[in-house]
Amino acid sequence: MPGLEAHYAARDIEGRILAALRAAGLNPEQRLAPEALGALDHFHTGGMRASRELLELARIRAEDRVLDIGAGLAGPARLLVSALGCRVDCLDMSPDYCAGAALLNRLTGLDDRIDVHEGSALDLPFADDSFDIVWMQNVGMNIADKRKLYGEICRVLKPGGRYAFQEMTAGDAATTHFPLPWATDPAESFLVTADEMRSVLGESGFVAELFEDTSDVHLSRTAANAAPAAPGQLGLAVFVDDLAQKAANARRSLEEGQVRLVRGVYRVR
Repeated sequence: MPGLEAHYAARDIEGRILAALRAAGLNPEQRLAPEALGALDHFHTGGMRASRELLELARIRAEDRVLDIGAGLAGPARLLVSALGCRVDCLDMSPDYCAGAALLNRLTGLDDRIDVHEGSALDLPFADDSFDIVWMQNVGMNIADKRKLYGEICRVLKPGGRYAFQEMTAGDAATTHFPLPWATDPAESFLVTADEMRSVLGESGFVAELFEDTSDVHLSRTAANAAPAAPGQLGLAVFVDDLAQKAANARRSLEEGQVRLVRGVYRVR
């Protein structure tokens, strides 16, 4: 793949990704391992470790068809495909993220198992009963209409299909520390409490197999791994502005009980 930077010079996110890969000592002209990209392409609380844990909880099989909603750069999709051999459709509203995901799928040699779609979680461009698993990490905080969201997820899942997720929920106090990784100001943040989330999921046709609060576990892990990324290391700062401030505000919000981190696996009735 000679001349990748020149080929993508007019497309900002691909150029930034390629430059970041080279700065980290990776050669994008050779096939890359998905694991080597984890600090860049798992843009959600807990990073690749959280994705691996959700993978185990979701009990995904090689023959399953998976939809990742709000897939970003498709790091979790590549993890699922490389670990399990399943097929994954990625959906994201951002054309930049879709372009970056497609690039990284090609660089890891997984583009034959992953399809990238630009679109809305509230109007999924898929037929009823299309998927065995719907996967979503840290996306619902940006979506106000939870009933429409869960209704669409239920619609595209096959009977008995599962919805595996990780989300921030509202805590016991108002969210006051902005910007956050998912919202620069309160108008962009649509948190509900854990009880409200469970209620709407039940009303939307889901039955809980697992629901747990992992806030304290996450805080203990981040305390033990608080060192910032060294210069040249891959990280979210490649495409996230003010990352240090946003991450600090998210941690403070968790510590003060303004937000909570939950994950779950729900099954369609």
